[in-house]
Formats: sequence, structure tokens, C-alpha cells
Amino acid sequence: MSVAVQPRKRISVTFPTSVLELLESVVPSRGRNAFIVEATEEALHREHLLQALRASSGAWSDEDHPDLMTVEDVDRYVRRLRETWMPRSWDEIVEEAEQNG
Repeated sequence: MSVAVQPRKRISVTFPTSVLELLESVVPSRGRNAFIVEATEEALHREHLLQALRASSGAWSDEDHPDLMTVEDVDRYVRRLRETWMPRSWDEIVEEAEQNG
């Protein structure tokens, strides 16, 4: 199996001494680059999600969906959705699973 190697580019990054000392005490020298890349990817993913949440803030208003104001309303809505794509009820599915082991 062949793993595609992505192009890489070297950058210069300055760390506070305390952060660098902690990194050196926790991550072996041969694993630091991978650790920093993975941590950066995770932080970027989290930031991307936060930006999407901020951008979509206010897209849903109670006034636009008065039929979904209570937990019961949402439960009824979800059950109706499930009925449109599920050929059987949950009870039938569970019963079948129990019979088939």
C-alpha cells in the first residue's frame, strides 16, 4: 500500500519558553513536528467549526417554527421524519433483531 506524501514547507515559529519546555518534556524530539502539525490541524478544524456556527447564528428563529417550540413538538416532528424513510417501527426492528440473535 502506498501512502501519498503531501508537499511540505518549513516555517519559523516562535514559542514562549514555558510552552517549549513543556513540549520538550512531554513529546520526544523525533515526534515533535508531527505533534505540532496534528495539534495545529485540530485547532484549525475547531476554529473552522466555530466560524460556521457564528455564521449560522440566528438562522433559526422560534417565530419561523412555532410548531417546534417544545420538546414534544420536536419529538413528534422527528418521529414523522423517521416514518417517511423507515419501513417499520422501532419496535418491529428490535423484535426482529431479538429473533435473529
